[in-house]
Amino acid sequence: MPEPPRLPDEMLLRYTDVPEGRIRTRVLGRRQPDALPVVVVQGMAVSDYLLPACAALGTWTEVHLFDVPGFGGSGRPTRRLGVRGYGEAVAHWLETAGLDRAVVVGHSSGTQVAAWAGVLAPDRVAAVGLASPTIDPIARPLPKLLYRWRLDARSPSPGLEENHVPEWRRAGIAGAAHLVRAHLADRIEEQVARLRMPVLVIRAEDDRLTTDRWVRELAASAGGDLVSVSGAHAFLWLDPGAWSAPLRELSAEAR
Repeated sequence: MPEPPRLPDEMLLRYTDVPEGRIRTRVLGRRQPDALPVVVVQGMAVSDYLLPACAALGTWTEVHLFDVPGFGGSGRPTRRLGVRGYGEAVAHWLETAGLDRAVVVGHSSGTQVAAWAGVLAPDRVAAVGLASPTIDPIARPLPKLLYRWRLDARSPSPGLEENHVPEWRRAGIAGAAHLVRAHLADRIEEQVARLRMPVLVIRAEDDRLTTDRWVRELAASAGGDLVSVSGAHAFLWLDPGAWSAPLRELSAEAR
């Protein structure tokens, strides 16, 4: 049985006010002359599970784990936000934080936010990474999404749901329902086709929320690359370093 990863011992906690609300970011690693900083957008209502994977990226660059307004450790949104609104928050945060150029990476539902950030702030978003992108047409509508989410959850991921519980409690049923509706209403395919910067798509081979065909078409629509890794949808939990090398190559391509 695999062991859950160890959470990083040290990180810098920052709060930044943008028009969409107060944003919490957690910073790991240090700025390096040969690599762009990386901004990681949280998944559906949860972000702590990404800390070990951010620590892996922090071995070669500065990493900012971004919580969308109303979730994780960020403050309440100043208005009702959809996925585009969360992308606007990332764009405004990049400007306020003084990040002139960065690689923006999302995991799961965070990929939809990252794609919007690339559309809205092409001068600051040097490249876009999409790890376990959502939402494949096979996972629409909501009953199919829930079925595939639970099917994927059968893959061994010791400690993952326990890690999610505090953030699920904070989101509440209403908050989680809003997120699901907003992301189902958004179609990542439309934004990815508009991206004009390097794009990398990462798919886990046992991801039950996507098909290989849809992910390949998604990458091709942006002229981007596709990398396959082992594991299920939340592959980063048990293998935090799995995305490090391909994202480092994406950063080098975008410099």
